[in-house]
Amino acid sequence: MMRRKPHWRLVCLLALLALPGLTFGAGGRLVATGGLTQIEGTAGGGLVPWAVLAGYGTAEQVGGTVSLTHTNAPDFTLSTLSANYTLYNRLEFSIARQSFTIDSGNPLQDAFGLGGTQQIEQDILGIKYRVVGDLIYDRLPQVSIGVQHKRNRDFDIPEAVGARNDKDFDGYISVSRLFLGALWGRHLLVNGTLRATRANETGILGFGGPEGNSHELMPELSVAVLLDQRTAVGLEYRSKPDNLGLDETRWADVFIAYFPTKHLGLAAAIVDLGTVGTIENQRGLFLSVQGTF
Repeated sequence: MMRRKPHWRLVCLLALLALPGLTFGAGGRLVATGGLTQIEGTAGGGLVPWAVLAGYGTAEQVGGTVSLTHTNAPDFTLSTLSANYTLYNRLEFSIARQSFTIDSGNPLQDAFGLGGTQQIEQDILGIKYRVVGDLIYDRLPQVSIGVQHKRNRDFDIPEAVGARNDKDFDGYISVSRLFLGALWGRHLLVNGTLRATRANETGILGFGGPEGNSHELMPELSVAVLLDQRTAVGLEYRSKPDNLGLDETRWADVFIAYFPTKHLGLAAAIVDLGTVGTIENQRGLFLSVQGTF
């Protein structure tokens, strides 16, 4: 497969960091309350977007993150390079490039009728708006709405397995709350997300298919406990449609995240991706590193 040039939109977003006259906010909120970056480039956990916005900026600041995630399953890898930019704790912009790699000689090659190492890439542009509330300080939980525009850059494989479209939108609403001292004196974070989607394997295998070509509402959940000011453990659950009739299943993980400073976040997780392309038991390791400004 040909090597692609760096995505110009990602370069443009990173260039925003050099704009003069902006107050950056890596010091405005509590450590870890900005979350990490999930696999589609949005602030949240590893699999699920949260209502929080990227970075630690207050209503008078701007900020964001740059991150890399990598998932290693038995028959494929999934990597995401992303950047976020948040304006005044109200509006988050994100951009991400996903790379899904199938190595030669594994069962997915037979399932998809392929030969040699194959790679599918997907670009995701996101926007998230904080509607009301606050993670900690308001009487209402933080509520955000978001849209992710996804474009599959390598549609041959998705089309061959029955996908109808190479691009589409996901829309979602997330509600997040941090309950101070709620669990034996430790802080408890709870997030619920409801997503409207017709993506196959989050869009890696295109959108829609013979078993369904309409957006469906899919629930997602995250729960985390802050063991101390810099360490969190938790779990996530994400349901997905089965438009291709390939027994697509839910995703889940158990994670630990560590924030040595407000400028750095690290995470590791055991992920259960269920059945992918009719191949069962796709469990593996998820790793994430994030820089915050």
